[in-house]
Amino acid sequence: MSDSAKSTPATDLALVAVFAALIAAFSLTPGIPIAGGVPITLQTLAVVLTGLVLGPRLGFLATLLYLAVGFAGLPVFAGGSAGIAVLSKPSVGYLLAFPVGAAVAGYLAKLFANWRGARQYLGFFLAGLGASLVIHAAGILGLMLVAKMSFTAAFVVDLAFWPGDLAKMFVAAAIAVAVHKAFPALLATRQPATA
Repeated sequence: MSDSAKSTPATDLALVAVFAALIAAFSLTPGIPIAGGVPITLQTLAVVLTGLVLGPRLGFLATLLYLAVGFAGLPVFAGGSAGIAVLSKPSVGYLLAFPVGAAVAGYLAKLFANWRGARQYLGFFLAGLGASLVIHAAGILGLMLVAKMSFTAAFVVDLAFWPGDLAKMFVAAAIAVAVHKAFPALLATRQPATA
């Protein structure tokens, strides 16, 4: 059997839509406000999980769809916010980094897709950690630009997210391992179906 999986546009579209909805659902969980005006939510868990499960391309597209729906006015962002007004919030850096974070998680996850057991779990955790680094770096930049914080102040605010995000990466890795055990073709090199 070939190591590539057949992909159809309908299947890819369905996966993108389902995971965009997953991110939206996780974004609407009650957030814990912290200094700097950025709430702690389950968004990063969903974003990283999207990349780990779908891979870089579909993970990027699912997260981009989530942002597009929110910018179009559906209340899918943290706290039920929506529209382009969120671009003026201190959380903008985190939000705009989600597609890149999902792509990074997906790209790194593909490197570990053929590993098994604890090694695969560790690989997926590290993939999630890589995505988190991208998201947090952009989040710090957003805090500096929008909230007019110094780098040090923005870094200190960002540190409040790390304990929870590390726990989320453990959870995301465990879920991704289970999903790929059940559906190993998800991270295989997906080729468009031919007629």
